[in-house]
Parts: sequence; structure tokens; C-alpha cells
Amino acid sequence: MAKIADIYFKVDPWKIVEKGFDPAYARVSESVFSLANETMGVRGSFDEGGSVDSLRGFYVNGVYDIENLNKSYRGIVDHTHFMIPAADWLRTQITLDGEKLDLGKVSFRDFERTLDMREGTLTRSFVWKTASGKEVRLTFLRFLDMIRRERAYQRITLEALNFTGEIALSCGLSFDTLHEGYKKCFWTDTRTETKPGKIEMQSRTTLSGQEVYAAVALGEAGESADACGEKTADINMTLLLRQGQARHIDKKAVLLFNGKTGEALWSDGAAALAETQRVSLDDALKAQREYWDAWWATSDIQIEASDGEDMEAVAAEQQGIRFCSFQLAQTYNGGSKRHNIGAKGMTGEAYNGHAFWDTESCCLPFYLFTNPQAARDLLLFRYNTLPRALERAGMLDCKGACYPIATLNGEEGCALWQHASLQLQPSTAVAYGIWHYVHLTRDEAFLWEYGAEMLLQIARFLFSRAAKSGKSGKYGFYGVMGPDEFHMMVNNNAYTNYMGKRSLAYAAETLIRMRALKPEAFAALSEKTALLPEEIAAWQDMADNMYIPCGENGLIEQHDGYFDLPHTEISEIPVSEFPLYEHWSYDRIYRTDMIKQPDVLMILYLYNSSFSEEVKRTNYDFYQPRTIHESSLSPAIHSILAAEIGNMDDAVRFFGYATRLDLDNYNRNTREGLHITSIAMAWANIVYGFAGLRGDTQTLRFAPRLPARWKKLGFSVLYRARVIRIDMETAGTFFRLVKGEALPVDVYGKNYTLTDELFVPAI
Repeated sequence: MAKIADIYFKVDPWKIVEKGFDPAYARVSESVFSLANETMGVRGSFDEGGSVDSLRGFYVNGVYDIENLNKSYRGIVDHTHFMIPAADWLRTQITLDGEKLDLGKVSFRDFERTLDMREGTLTRSFVWKTASGKEVRLTFLRFLDMIRRERAYQRITLEALNFTGEIALSCGLSFDTLHEGYKKCFWTDTRTETKPGKIEMQSRTTLSGQEVYAAVALGEAGESADACGEKTADINMTLLLRQGQARHIDKKAVLLFNGKTGEALWSDGAAALAETQRVSLDDALKAQREYWDAWWATSDIQIEASDGEDMEAVAAEQQGIRFCSFQLAQTYNGGSKRHNIGAKGMTGEAYNGHAFWDTESCCLPFYLFTNPQAARDLLLFRYNTLPRALERAGMLDCKGACYPIATLNGEEGCALWQHASLQLQPSTAVAYGIWHYVHLTRDEAFLWEYGAEMLLQIARFLFSRAAKSGKSGKYGFYGVMGPDEFHMMVNNNAYTNYMGKRSLAYAAETLIRMRALKPEAFAALSEKTALLPEEIAAWQDMADNMYIPCGENGLIEQHDGYFDLPHTEISEIPVSEFPLYEHWSYDRIYRTDMIKQPDVLMILYLYNSSFSEEVKRTNYDFYQPRTIHESSLSPAIHSILAAEIGNMDDAVRFFGYATRLDLDNYNRNTREGLHITSIAMAWANIVYGFAGLRGDTQTLRFAPRLPARWKKLGFSVLYRARVIRIDMETAGTFFRLVKGEALPVDVYGKNYTLTDELFVPAI
């Protein structure tokens, strides 16, 4: 692994701490210090702005605009959509003796910024020394309400250290926010109303026509509230600071996006603001702490170092896994079926806010074992966008439903044809997600009402996209790009063929069962979709005769001709050349056997129980040295498989990489935003990797493997209305049934019944 950690933040079990400020690291810090509550998100940029390099990002989930593209070849999209920054509710200006606060220009000391993961708050403090010699300690607190998710809070604390005098403060609100990539504002027709201590605004996106209401109110009125531009207004005040006495200014914000427009939205927003004003910031903060206390009580992962081990390294791993859990909990928890999980969440504008196939393949396990309703809602997003997947398949001269490689609203948002047209992973991932969800939850009502229709249309797409080889007579997919995006327009990509095989077989199995168990529902679905009697049998035949390029020794060739490619020694690539997309020409990347992320190994992870340990070991040993981990999903997949085959050195090494990918800026791109779907895989790294958890229709299976550097590893899972606590120790593993009825479990291949507490010795 050529990449190395870029260590900057202090190690703390519950906090991310930045002591001192390095302007060169400003954007990385902004990403790491991002806050979200599923409804909105904000990067950790300075409240007062200034000349420091910054991506000042304020986002509302599901808000996007559209760009029309030049009409190109058939199948290539003619428009795209992308997340845009919404209202800047932190807008602040502070002036003392005519000097404006700007950390890129003024003198300051004792800078410290802290993300407290126990309560979901971000605090920043420093002492500002003016040119006239006055010193004032400033502390900025912010948090996004995890209960009433249209609400956000800011507290500014000012303390004069060596003087008594006046300071000018301006707290505002602005829709004049620029999208960095397009260098323009996408808000128009902004309505603004100001009153002392209060600003209300409502604005509309230029092409998508979405409207957002935003408002701020101060705890104390201020001298005036004035519009200072078409899309910006400020509340201005002059404060008397007495030496040694702290003074607080509390700002409460509301951002409302509920699908309504015009007066209907304004009325809802005004009511939400009035209700928010009745709640003190201190009371909101108390409720926030209680929310996170309850969440951590069931969702925390605890790691304890073995005696004599590197305590600092294990402490960093503990901090890393908590950071991953915290960010994932902020990003999505099933509050809306209109939203999915963007690859960057709401922490940056890279990837345009789009969701990828990562949701079903990498994020779903976290929710399946912590919040099954949220897992269901993620799949319902795919059902609700099925009509657009049907349209997309037609654009590609195929039948059925082709789910988009990148989307916010169900439409294909990727303008790169080699990804949008060649990658079939989203469709097979949705099929896999349905199988995984039903497999673990037994929610067959979901299968009959929603899943069967999606599976039917996905099978139609795959059947129309595949072809039979004139040489072997086997079916395969031609001209595709698998998960390894360093190889495009390949034939018989093993991942694509295998996932297509399993998706077709599951669709056929589901509809056959539906016909037998739910004949009326099957008849209605057949009529709705014009299902022909011969289609199901044709899907099964294709699945049975799908080509999987596997040799006698179990080594699977990634795609036709892969074994003939020139070799690149990835350990010799300088760290300065990452990320490769920014330093290597596009075509150079494709002329090598170097792999961006797991491809063959991804099959072995997703359908883990279908492959022997020997097959996993053979393929891991071959493909691991060829993988550069340019995808953030890659390290955790490798760690899970390494643990399963007993390669604990690799398992621990890749785990550290996976959990601290963003904290330590391994890929040198944290500045663009966090890797949210990779963060979900870090959780799976613990539960699937070291605990060896696997689920099936009858029981849970465990094969705990505790790294030597850890004395203890503890976590909880939710499974079919049961809460199970797992505590792994050197001598063995304790399983405790915290809630629910007795449960059969399989540990190291032996069957047990978990009724209260069970201890299984390590092997």
C-alpha cells in the first residue's frame, strides 16, 4: 500500500481536535468538522468567512439544480443535476476599532476547534489581538438539531480580555451562495422580509424550480435588520464588552424544504420559525445531548488495547471508528424516502451530491443491523424512482429498468458515458439490496408490494443487455465497466456477470414464489408490467448459463484478457501522484493491471457464503497486491476478507486505513468532502470482519477474530426485534441478549441458543 497517513488532528476517544490553525489544511478541516442531521448539512468553515481558502457549504438534502448539455450520441444524457449550496445561515461579521475579523489577515493565538461526537457540536475558539492592542476571546458554537431537523443553532461568545469597550457585530442570512464548480449562484426570485432581530427569506432554484424557506432570529433584537442585497440581509448591533465578562449572542435558524412553494411554504416556514423562537438554545442543546446519549448507548463500538501494545495507535483506531459511526448517523437515518446517501453526504460538492451503487452494496448492512426501517426506506427510494430507471433503459436500447450510476432524483446524473452507460452495478446492487433486506428481516410484504416489481424490471434490463458468446455458447455482458473503473469497455467482467447471474436467478425465484403464494398480487403485477409467460424461464436459463471466468484453482479472471495486461508495481508510485486521476493522463490509467478498487474481491464480499475459504484466499493473494485503493470503499473490503482467511496483519492494517481515511487524508482528497459510503464500510469492517458476522434466513453466524493488539472489542446489533451485545475478548466472546426472544446463533460452526448470556471460547 503506497499511501500513508497525513496526521494532523489530535487523538481523543470522543472528540476531533485541531490545536493551532494551518491555512494549508483549511479545507481538510472543513470536511472533517462537517455537521449534518439528514435534512441539512454544513461544512466546518469559519462563521465570519474571510480570506482563508474555504469551501463555504450549506446544503439541504434533495435540493439541486440542472444543467442542460449539448445533445450528443444516443444514450448519453442531455442534462445533469447537482447539489447546490443553500442559504448561509452562519453569516457573521465582527469589527473592533475599525478592524474586521479575518483569520487570514489579523493576529490571533490559542486557536482550537473541537467536534464533540457525544453531543454533535462544533466549537471554535481563539484570542484575537487587534492592531490597537485590544484582545478579545471569541468562541463559536454550532449544532444542527437531530430531533427537529429544520432547526440549526449558533452561539457567539465574546470576552474582552484587556479592555472595556464597544464591538460591532453583524449576523445575517444569504442565498447569494456560489457553487464552487460552476462559479455561480443558482438561486433566484428571492423574497426577503426583515424585522428587528429576525430575517426571513424564500428563494427558488433557477431550473429545477425547488423552493427553500430560510430564516434566522437572534436571542436579543439588535439595532437593525436590513437587506443589503437582493439575496442577503444582516442584523446589525453594537455591543458593550466589559473586561473579563463573557457575552453570548444566540442565533436560531430554520431551513425548510418540504416540496411546497409560494405562500404555502412561506406560511409553514413562518410557523416553524415562531416555534423555534420559543425554544432556548440551552434547552435545544440539552435535548441534543440526550439524543446522542441514547444513540451511542446502542450504537457505540468500543476498542481496548492489549497490554504492551501501541496505546496511541489503538486510541486512533477507537477515534476513527467513532468518527465513522457519528458521520453516518448524521447523514441518514430513514427520515425520508425522497433521499438517498450521497457519496459525500452533505460535506462537499464533489460527486455533485450524487448517490451511487455504494448505497445498497456498502451502506445497507449498517442499517440492516442498526435501523431496519431506514434500510427499507433506502430501498423505497429506488422503488419511487423506478419510472426513471425504466426511461434510462430505453435510452440505452434496452428493456426493463436501468438504475443510474449517479443520481439525486432517480435520473442519470453522470455525463461521462463510460460510467453512465457501461456500469451495470447500480441495477444489480438494487437487486442485491432487496435480497439482502428480505433475507435478513423476513419482510416479505415489502418483497411482494415493491421488491418483486423492481426485480422483474431489473431482470428484463439484464436479459436485454447480455448476449450469448458465439464461441462458448455462454451468456455474458460485453462492453462494460466493472467496479474497477481503471478498465473500461471490457467483456465478461466477472463481477458484472456474477451479479447479473444472481440477480436474474433471484428475480425468477421471487416471481415463481409470488405466483404460488400470492396469486392475486402476481396477476396484478403481470398485468401492470405486461409480463410474458416465457420471460421467467428465460431469465433462469440465462442465469444457469452465465459465463464466470474461473480457473480450476479457483482464481477468477477479472475480465477477458486481464491476465495478459502489463504489470504496474503500485508500491513504487510516489505519494505525490495521488489521487491518480489528477496526476496521470486518463488513458494511461487503463494501460495496466492496476486495480482501482475490489472487483473480483467484491463478489466474494457480497456473496460471501457462496465461496470457499480457499477460493477467497487464492483471489485475495492475487488481487490484493494489484489494488491501489483509489476508491475509499476498497480498504474495508480487503480488511474483512483478510480477517476471514486469517491474515490478521493485513486485516488490522487495512482497518486503520479504512477508519481514518478522511481523518488522516490518506487519499489526499478529504478537502473535497468526506467519503460517507466508505464510512459505512468501516462499520462493516468491525462487524463483518473481526466479529465474522454473517446472516441468513434461520440464524446469525459469528466467527470472532480479535486482533492481538486489542484486548477487547464490543458492539451491539439489532436483529429481528432483538438487541444483541457482543463483547470479544482474548479468551473468547460474550453474547448477551439485551432485548427480545431467544435466538439461535452459530459460532465457529456450532449451534447455540442465545437466551440470556453465552460465552464461546476463542479458537
